[in-house]
Amino acid sequence: MTYQDHREHREHEHRDHQEHRDHGAYREHQDLYRLGAPGAASASDGPGAVSRGDVLRTLLWAVVVLSAVANMALSFTGAATPLHLATGVVTVLAAGTLVVRALRGRR
Repeated sequence: MTYQDHREHREHEHRDHQEHRDHGAYREHQDLYRLGAPGAASASDGPGAVSRGDVLRTLLWAVVVLSAVANMALSFTGAATPLHLATGVVTVLAAGTLVVRALRGRR
């Protein structure tokens, strides 16, 4: 690639980047670590606002992990079968709720 080709390529990339930024797409991708979808929180919520859906998803994940760990601990201690079943049901219900919410969120 010649120097002229390289320079033209850089100028073309710069124009593409400028157009992309001007259309607002650049603004949406600036906050990569935000929990919610871009534009989900209103301006009055502030820049670090977390939605109820985010809190619920976090709690469901915590329930899945804790109930799975409890089930595993019950297995090692040789606890009664109803305890295994109870923790297993809690794990399945929480995981199922997460799956349903994820599938509904795709629509």
